[in-house]
This record gives sequence, C-alpha cells and structure tokens, in this order.
Amino acid sequence: MTPSDPAPASGTDVLSVIQSELENALLGGSLRYTLNEVAESCGLEPARVRRLWQALGLTVDPDPDVVMFTDGDVEALRAAAAIIASGAIDERLEIPAARSIGQSMSRLTEWQLNLLNTHVFTRLAAAFEESAGPPKEEEIRALVDHIIERTTELTVSLQSHMWRRHLVATTGRTAARPQDPGELHELVVGFADMVGYTRLTRQIDAAALSELLDYFESEVSDVIARHNGWVIKTVGDEVMFAAERPIDAARIALDLQDSFAAQKDYPDLRIGLAWGQALPRFGDLFGSVVNIAARLTGAARPGTILVDENLADALADCEEFRFQTVRTLRLRDFHHSRLYVLRRPRADRTADSGADGEGLGDEDMGL
Repeated sequence: MTPSDPAPASGTDVLSVIQSELENALLGGSLRYTLNEVAESCGLEPARVRRLWQALGLTVDPDPDVVMFTDGDVEALRAAAAIIASGAIDERLEIPAARSIGQSMSRLTEWQLNLLNTHVFTRLAAAFEESAGPPKEEEIRALVDHIIERTTELTVSLQSHMWRRHLVATTGRTAARPQDPGELHELVVGFADMVGYTRLTRQIDAAALSELLDYFESEVSDVIARHNGWVIKTVGDEVMFAAERPIDAARIALDLQDSFAAQKDYPDLRIGLAWGQALPRFGDLFGSVVNIAARLTGAARPGTILVDENLADALADCEEFRFQTVRTLRLRDFHHSRLYVLRRPRADRTADSGADGEGLGDEDMGL
C-alpha cells in the first residue's frame, strides 16, 4: 500500500462509512445549513422550524448555529410550509400531523435500514471474500452508491404508489370523510393479543420469536383486510383494529381465532370487541369504546371472543353467529353491562346454551 492509498476500513469503521454514504446519497448532500439559515430560506420562524423538526422525530441541536440540515431537508420543510399555507392542513394541527408522519416513517425505515445494512454487509463479504485484507473506504462507498442507485428509485416509486393506493382505500371509510374536529363515528373496535406471550419469549430463541411475530402480523393483516376492516396499530403481541359494520368485525374475530387454533405450536388468542362512538385522530382511535374493547380483551379466556352488549344486539338476528351470555360484571370505570362470548353456530342449534337464556358464569369464563 502506498502513502496515497486510502486506509483499509476496519470492522467498526465500515458502519460509519456506510452511514456517511447513506447521508450523502439519501439526504440530498451533506449537512450544510444551520437552523436559522433554514428558517430564513423557508420563510418560517426558527422556533417553528424547531417544533416541526422535533415533531417529525428528528433531533435539533440546542445551538442554532450548528450545521445540521441538508438541501433535501430544506426542500422538505419548504414543502411542509407550502402545504400549511395552502390551507390543506390547519396550522393548529401541523404539529400533530408532523408527529403522525414522523412516527409512521420511523417504523417503516427501522426495518428497511436493517434490510439494507444486511444486504450491504452480505454484498461486501461476497465482493471481497478473496481479498487479503478488509475493503478500502473508497470500495465500500462505491458499493453502497451502487446499491442505493439500484434500490432507492424503486423503493420510492413503490412507497409513493402504495401511499396513493391506501389514500384511495381510506377515503371509502366514514371515519376518514370530511368532519368537524371532535366529531365521533360509530365503529366496532377490536383488540386481539397472544396469550402467554411474555412467558413464551423467555422460552424460545430470537429466530422462533421472529417467526411467530411474522405470522401474527401477516395473519392479522390479511384477515382484517379480507373483511373490510383496517389495522389501527400493532404493539408487540397485540393488534388494534376497527370495522364499520358489526358483521365484518365478528367475521374478523372468528377467522383470527380459527387461524391461530389451527397452529399447534402458537399461543391462543383472546379477542375483545365493542361497538360505539369513537374519535378518529391521525390514524388512531379514542373514546370509551376503545377502553371497553381493551378491557374485554383482558377479561376474555384464551381462545375466546368477548363482546359488549351493543355488538351482540346488533347481530342478534344473524344466523352466522352464536352468542352466550356471561354473568353481568363490572368493567372498571364503566357501568354494568351484559357481556357475551361470540362463537360460530353449532350444528345442533338446540344445544346452544345461549338460546335458552342460560349464561356462562364468571367462573366459566375465567373472569
């Protein structure tokens, strides 16, 4: 190696080289602007730029003279300012809207970067397998540039189209139609979680846990979409979902139970459903119906579906379902309500204990 040759990259240096090259390739260049310079360029107050950037989930140095923004960042903030100025987003909602975008993008990029880093290291290992020493920095940068050039355009195109596709799909739902702030919508809210998940995580390795979570997320997404519902959010072993029609929510819950019951090595689900008024806000739902559904899920026995009285009454005349009453119990912070276990109809309908008024006691439900 001559004095002019770039130094070989060590194992720890590889990550820093990749990070540097990703910044240059993806952010529209290197860091070159301060907070005050960006604010002046976008026609916004520095304090407003700081609030927007932090709401998007990104760090702002307390020193306004520190260089921390790229040309791409400036263009993004100009676009945000233009959208707000057009009236498309109420200025009072700009911070919650930015926070919602930031949280969604953070989750999306987390797994994308893991995939990209794995791909880059795999390509590095393959490309320099026969080399006598570690790859040089310029070789790493060239490889990263090549990968990004091939994948970024395709990924951006895919994400842009899927955003449009989901936007069209969402406009068909009542919860997404024009509304006054604070307007409630009648929806069925449901939760499904895996029983014994915490204990199970201590008994299986990372590969088995990843396989379980992949199945859970894939199956719940497929079943919910199949029956005209939508996923609100997933948190580890639990999914929150919604549907506009009670019949769709009931079908979702039953199909989810059937799917997991067929998997011998996977944990049971417990599901809670409640029908009532909910407040849609930036992709999430709020209100007492959400709390009731969550409480029902926690009270349900493994492998069962517990629903509130409103939902059971709405589906009482539907032969597709069977309801068994549970002895009246108090859900914390709510009035007494009769609860029901949702099941598929039996072949012999005379055997239906719910049909003749006999209910399941608390001890039968494990409550």
